[in-house]
Amino acid sequence: MRVRLMAVLAMSFACVSFAHAKIIDRVVAVVNDNAITQSDINLFRTQLKTHGLLDEGLLSLYNVSKLKKKESADVQYLIDQKIIDSEVASSGIVTPIEQVDSEINNIAQGRGITLEQLKETLKNQGVSYAQYQDFVRTSMERQTLLEREVTSKITVSNNEIDAFYAKQKHGKNPLVYEYKLSHIFFADTNGGAAAAKARAEEVKEKLDDGIPFTTLAAQYSEDKQYSQNAGDFGTYRLSDLNPKIRAILAPLSAGDISPIVKMADGYHIFRVDKKILVPSPGLEAKRDAIRRYLMGIYFKRRFREWLKKRRAESFIHINKINNGKWQS
Repeated sequence: MRVRLMAVLAMSFACVSFAHAKIIDRVVAVVNDNAITQSDINLFRTQLKTHGLLDEGLLSLYNVSKLKKKESADVQYLIDQKIIDSEVASSGIVTPIEQVDSEINNIAQGRGITLEQLKETLKNQGVSYAQYQDFVRTSMERQTLLEREVTSKITVSNNEIDAFYAKQKHGKNPLVYEYKLSHIFFADTNGGAAAAKARAEEVKEKLDDGIPFTTLAAQYSEDKQYSQNAGDFGTYRLSDLNPKIRAILAPLSAGDISPIVKMADGYHIFRVDKKILVPSPGLEAKRDAIRRYLMGIYFKRRFREWLKKRRAESFIHINKINNGKWQS
């Protein structure tokens, strides 16, 4: 049945009058069991130019300038649209008419007009209210599908927002972190600097072998206050530390362990227990806006990945062009 249907769709539609056949449309592409005709493309291009009934949510995911210039891009867009609508159908997504009418009322209110004024505007554009209901229903069902398949799988972490904000600042008023540190200390006064360094290197090897920091700190640290502070070195901003330690700690994250650090009193190995972002009024004021922006970027990326997979699972055939005309 499907092979027969595709064979029929691969032909141009024709109207026979007496002994002559008059072609009234051409099949440009076939997507699964659905045809895209030249009239579909012409209608889409007209709607692009006149701002007709188009799914703005879906359209926003594409390069509209390219769609206006290249008919081949329009074909690809309509193929994607057919695939999405096929996924809606196979997923059993159906929007009740009550929700459709509620959304239409919201649209009218958003434009500052009554429902009757919206109907009159549609009528003047040659669009019946029933057609508009179908259009809104289709848009809502596509949105439901994409929220389920794409949006629900996207998260934007605070760390990603922080990193984006810092990058946009280009070094001006960068993010400020506080580092809560623990350390294992080796004193120069215990046998001299060379001996202290050797002991530090021995313990660092044990850390690299996976022995827990707290275990080694309790066993080897020469901090005289260890019994009271359990190796707590304090909480500091990088600006509070000397440049050498600052350069070592800056790239570390919570849980990371530093190389051996020489200080005036001996050798230290630090662990970053916590890396806490100091609240920035500028960042907090923009956090929600940055989250929405990154969400939009991530959505487009994941949408293209999802659509690529759906395309690979679909039957798609595009007829060739000859002298500017699509050939069946």
